[in-house]
Amino acid sequence: MEQTPKKIVLAYSGGLDTSVILTWLIERYQVPVVAFCADLGQGEELEPARAKAQQCGASAVYIEDLREEFVRDFVFPMLRAGAVYEHVYLLGTSIARPLIAKHQIAVARREGADTVSHGATGKGNDQVRFELTYYALEPGIRVIAPWRIWDLTSRTKLIAYAEQKGIPVPVTREKPYSTDRNLLHISYEGGILEDPWREPYEDMFVLTVAPEKAPDKAEYVEIDFEGGNPVRVDGEALSPAALLARLNQIGGRHGIGRVDMVENRYVGMKARGVYETPGGTLLHVAHRAVESITLDREVMHLRDGLIPRYAEMVYYGYWFAPERHMLQAAVDDAQRAVTGTARLKLYKGNVIVTGRKSARSLYNPEVATFEDDTVYRQADAEGFIRLNALRLRIRALVEKA
Repeated sequence: MEQTPKKIVLAYSGGLDTSVILTWLIERYQVPVVAFCADLGQGEELEPARAKAQQCGASAVYIEDLREEFVRDFVFPMLRAGAVYEHVYLLGTSIARPLIAKHQIAVARREGADTVSHGATGKGNDQVRFELTYYALEPGIRVIAPWRIWDLTSRTKLIAYAEQKGIPVPVTREKPYSTDRNLLHISYEGGILEDPWREPYEDMFVLTVAPEKAPDKAEYVEIDFEGGNPVRVDGEALSPAALLARLNQIGGRHGIGRVDMVENRYVGMKARGVYETPGGTLLHVAHRAVESITLDREVMHLRDGLIPRYAEMVYYGYWFAPERHMLQAAVDDAQRAVTGTARLKLYKGNVIVTGRKSARSLYNPEVATFEDDTVYRQADAEGFIRLNALRLRIRALVEKA
């Protein structure tokens, strides 16, 4: 027999899923349900979410502005690690979940709640990301995941339930996209996107203009880094959240940062996702440019070899796991040298590095020059090559014998 919780804290967005879940939890368990809403830069006023949660019967509503913490303590560490999942995804949804779950647990402690809940489906990655964080921070917490136990088994049924209960939702039967937005990106899943051959409708996109409709004149932007973190845009010092917001505007008007991919979910299935990450794309390219002149070769190659593993940790939900902390410490030690400026040229969806400079640059023109120099003796290369070729020569001799 299912044990009745005392009080539930729900990760609430005000969208279709969590609005239905809030009503459903109250009806099913007949206990107080607290709605927790995290402001991660969704780009919209969150007070309507408070009113909607109260309308649906929430016993209390918490709305917390986490934008600076999100960018400073979650996005930037991931940027320092160069994390990209399956070569293209900059992990905008993945990195938000541990922060939401962290503060949700804090609200549960404050409210004396013994249970937390979320709106992630039983098919997706978010259920793992939320729950791994819950258990890492509060081992004895109870979790209710409605999608895994109720009979509302499709978004069509959710819309019908919402209409029956008088719950206003931002999704229609014609455009039943599932979207997630924060300062780093916006994602789209569902609807026509479930067919990986169909091109997304242009009116779906929010953060970026179509590259072919972007300005005909290129724009240049300079980004300064200190210790691996971006600190200035075109010479202006900005807070982490303000800096990312500024770059979203700049990149968005040039159609930068659109990704359409079929990715491998942690639960084992493939899923099609479409993403807009304009500012994050600029930061990733600029960061690599500054690294190119400030990171030692072997350090860079070792770190690059670990990028897929780090990205998997974020994508799978292991942000608070010891292996991520260990790898982050190694990354951050190397990033102390990554201080400098990258200049980018933006044109119709393209990001082109046109300059990089640093007071700590390892690039030495006196060594790299094709002109005469007194540092590098070209004759030394013969011995270097013969020694490195030794094993290849021996193998070839054996094969000829």
